[in-house]
Amino acid sequence: MTAITSTAYSRDLGDELRRLREKFTSLTGFAFAEQLGWDPSKVSNIENGKARASEIDLIQYLMTCGRDTPYFERFRDRYRYAFDPYVVQVPDNLRTLAMTEAKAKKITTYDVHTVPGLIQTPDYARTLLSSGGNTPADVEKFLKWRMDRQAIMRRQNRPECTFYVHELALRLHEGDDAVMEEQYLRLLFHTHVLRVIPMSAGPVAIRRSARMLFSFEKLVPVAYCETDMANVFAHDGKAIAQSREFFKWLDSLALDEGQSRSLLASYVSGVRRDLDDPLAELA
Repeated sequence: MTAITSTAYSRDLGDELRRLREKFTSLTGFAFAEQLGWDPSKVSNIENGKARASEIDLIQYLMTCGRDTPYFERFRDRYRYAFDPYVVQVPDNLRTLAMTEAKAKKITTYDVHTVPGLIQTPDYARTLLSSGGNTPADVEKFLKWRMDRQAIMRRQNRPECTFYVHELALRLHEGDDAVMEEQYLRLLFHTHVLRVIPMSAGPVAIRRSARMLFSFEKLVPVAYCETDMANVFAHDGKAIAQSREFFKWLDSLALDEGQSRSLLASYVSGVRRDLDDPLAELA
């Protein structure tokens, strides 16, 4: 077992091991370690993603949980990337993202074309997911995952969140006026800190990809970005520094909180009438 800086993915896979232990054995972490002849701290560190288990460790752990060789091989193939400074996942794998959000002390996000997932209303999210070529069953599955992720926003010890949203996302309608009005109201009254990047800031911010920066009490920060093809988690120091500089730059472009809410209020009041050409300022 090798001690190393944990990552979002190592914590995810470590938690998966913990759930296997709890599901397929009646052993506590201490009793499990005793059965394997390990120090209890070894089980704890592996399950919390704080230490890399060797291949022998994984075999012993998974076999004690009653898993077979094919299961071990599949898990090993994923685990070998657990501590990489960059981890790439397919977009429908949201477990690592959800765990990262749940552990974060501070979350800073930027979205250009849509409202951030953590503050989307169900109808807005459903419309958005339905327009992406998903089957009705997948829409409902992804919608449930998205709404479940939002539980962190209702916690007593919820993370400190700052949402940078480009004005373009407010102008691009997802669904009818009723859907957009509900979404605007959610942003106006049920968001931690909302900062709008106005259209007058120019086209440069529109060209930048959506991203998130997670800060933790005792863990290394995580930079995250996503596309239609992949989700990327970065733990590399350079990536973290670049993300921090990016959000400092956004801070210089964004309206302050009061101005952002005033602009948003204008969208609420105007949603019942046809808006002017929403893309006119992009020409």
